Amino acid sequence: MPERKSKRISESCTEQIQIVMPGDANGMGRLFGGRLVEWVDIVAAVVARRHSECPVTTVSIDNLHFKAPAYINETVVLLGRVTHTGRTSIEVRVDTYAENLRGERRVINKAYVSMVALDDNEKPTLVPDLILETDEEKLEWAAGEKRRDFLKQQRLENF
Repeated sequence: MPERKSKRISESCTEQIQIVMPGDANGMGRLFGGRLVEWVDIVAAVVARRHSECPVTTVSIDNLHFKAPAYINETVVLLGRVTHTGRTSIEVRVDTYAENLRGERRVINKAYVSMVALDDNEKPTLVPDLILETDEEKLEWAAGEKRRDFLKQQRLENF
């Protein structure tokens, strides 16, 4: 079996910027939750592709917490980074902020997205290990282990 290489979290971090347009909002001028989920999924996919260097697919979106709304004409900033890896899976945390015209940011969402790397035959394939460099990265990894174990248990109970 080939040796798995390792990569730093910083090698795959991704930032995406959006402006909330009228077509992205509901009748109250607030960003649709579904549109935000779409943007989160795209950011997570880019992070996972950069880490794995291959196509990926979404397995689950976990801990999607809507903390505050974003409104028409605000800038939405999505920041994604790898928090945990398995043999073929990559967990990505996406933090989302709304930014007003003065550049003031507020947290509007945090989500964890589980992705699986795919080979040329669309079968799960090995991903690089994660190099943990800071205490925060190590804490996030440990929390990712707990989330992974919980999700495995949920799948066993529900399927």
